[in-house]
Amino acid sequence: MTGSGLSQRAATAAFLIPLWVGLVLWLPTPLFALSAAVVVLLGAWEWAGLAGVATPNARLSYQLLLAGLMLALWLAPSGGWLVWVFLAIALWWWWLAFRLPRIRVVGAARGGALGELGAGIVVLLGPWLAVVHLHALPSYGPMLVLFLLGLIWIADSAAYFSGRRWGRAPLAPVLSPGKTWAGAYGALIGAALWGLVLVWGLGLGWGLAAAALLICSLSVAMSIVGDLYESLLKRRRGLKDSGQLLPGHGGMLDRIDSLTAAAPIFALGMSLLGVGE
Repeated sequence: MTGSGLSQRAATAAFLIPLWVGLVLWLPTPLFALSAAVVVLLGAWEWAGLAGVATPNARLSYQLLLAGLMLALWLAPSGGWLVWVFLAIALWWWWLAFRLPRIRVVGAARGGALGELGAGIVVLLGPWLAVVHLHALPSYGPMLVLFLLGLIWIADSAAYFSGRRWGRAPLAPVLSPGKTWAGAYGALIGAALWGLVLVWGLGLGWGLAAAALLICSLSVAMSIVGDLYESLLKRRRGLKDSGQLLPGHGGMLDRIDSLTAAAPIFALGMSLLGVGE
């Protein structure tokens, strides 16, 4: 990345991070859910493009479909069904985690891909449902959302700097040549260190502390899968970025790709531990 690109990236982050910290802390859950929905719908526009949807009207229709599904989930009665939804999404991501490393050739995609549009529903609805669920928890809700966002930001930064310093062996050369095993290890170490903040903040005992650290590590490991999956779609379309919405970061999907996979895993783990309830 050039110096100007890095400065643009830093300037955008300096704007977005305080903005989202404020939204998480100061908005009631309904307005926070609406703010998160805006992010998802911007991502849906870009995802439709990665799936080969070229016309604005068709992309808008995809956005409206996602908006309708989010509204239906918001109006659905609360209950134990949410844990099962998170579990199903987590299993889907684990399936991708085993499938992506087996890809040896990425062919150019032509036309629309209905399967990728369907996958986009899982990819985009999962993190929205996860952060809204966490935010609405009676205890520590907004703080858990901030912790999750911090987990992703710290892991991404640790992966970037450790990869640049020690990166030699590529993690997935076909999908993303710039990612290395050193970067992945750096992300996991960053996740473990940040996870200690969660353990300390919640005052967890040894058993729950170990489980919480494992959840943080699994969430970050899955965030790498989310990043690689988007890289696969961009390579199929011959694109470097999903869009140009955020200077230095590309599109909205380029900013939230790690969160798409990590958030449902984290929300599932917190639900199983009974944190915040």
